[in-house]
Amino acid sequence: MQKTMKAIVKARAEFGGLEIKDVPVPEIGPNEVLVKMRKNGICGTDVHIYKWDAWAQRTIPTPMTIGHEFVGTIEQIGSSVQGYEIGQLVSGEGHVVCGKCRWCITGEQHLCRATKGIGVNMTGVFAEYAAIPATNIWPCDPSIPESILAIQDPLGNAIHTAYSFPLIGEDVLITGAGPIGLMAIPVAKMAGARNIVVTARRDAPLKLAMELGATATVNVKNQKIADVAKELGMKEGFDVGMEMSGNPDAFAEMVDNMANGGKIAILGIFADDIKLDWDKIIFRMLTLKGIYGRTMYDTWYKMTALLQSGLVPHMEKIVTHEFHYSKVEEAFEAAMGPDAVKVVLNWD
Repeated sequence: MQKTMKAIVKARAEFGGLEIKDVPVPEIGPNEVLVKMRKNGICGTDVHIYKWDAWAQRTIPTPMTIGHEFVGTIEQIGSSVQGYEIGQLVSGEGHVVCGKCRWCITGEQHLCRATKGIGVNMTGVFAEYAAIPATNIWPCDPSIPESILAIQDPLGNAIHTAYSFPLIGEDVLITGAGPIGLMAIPVAKMAGARNIVVTARRDAPLKLAMELGATATVNVKNQKIADVAKELGMKEGFDVGMEMSGNPDAFAEMVDNMANGGKIAILGIFADDIKLDWDKIIFRMLTLKGIYGRTMYDTWYKMTALLQSGLVPHMEKIVTHEFHYSKVEEAFEAAMGPDAVKVVLNWD
């Protein structure tokens, strides 16, 4: 086994600041596996780190290997790990929990207050090899393209958000047509939603939204949600909302267009404090639910089943760019550009 490996490191506390460095291959503990990377997805979180915005400055230590979306094969297995094989294709949950708190021992690990994020609070996976807790490993179906297996982390966000409330026969509003908002469209469709309306400020992602199964789209620069809902024959408003944009105006407009008793799942993160019209929320009896990450591991089971049941062709439209890891700067520039949805790095 080699002693050193290539890794993509946030080396400097500045915009960009990435270097491909030679670092030691991690030594695994008894409850870990060593994963040889095949592909990584570039997440919006990674872009925040690249840009070195206010959140990254107060959160990310430097230098540190970044990244948390991955698919790879098992290279080594810790002495206490059972049920896995060398060479097995795997991905994994990017949130590492304590395993001891009230939530962890009652099967609600996603609520653990001691959660650490791979590639955020601890060493990431943009490297030739990564040591991953065996409890975080997820076996992959090798019939599914690796570029899709590499981005199960954000797909899991979309599934967690979409499945927060029953969707059969419901009218759904999705504000934000970024990668996760787009992923939520076919997921909601497969779950039985009736109308799915998607909002954004650019036509390109809205065009893709229609290809992914949206009933209608709204470019908020020149259209109103209420007008589109009326064209669809909707009289009461939307039953379920999925806030994916992190835009206060989008969220306010979502509230305005919900049916009485409507339910809103909020995944988007707002950069600033937002002002809500609480009278609308209270008197119209709306339910608001914050979404973070994935449920462990119910979301992963649902994700595998959906990918095996027709979701793959939709996800193939989501992966728009792929770069060799040595072209990491080009990959991040693409990820920040107008033409990319999901960008994948490969380690071949």
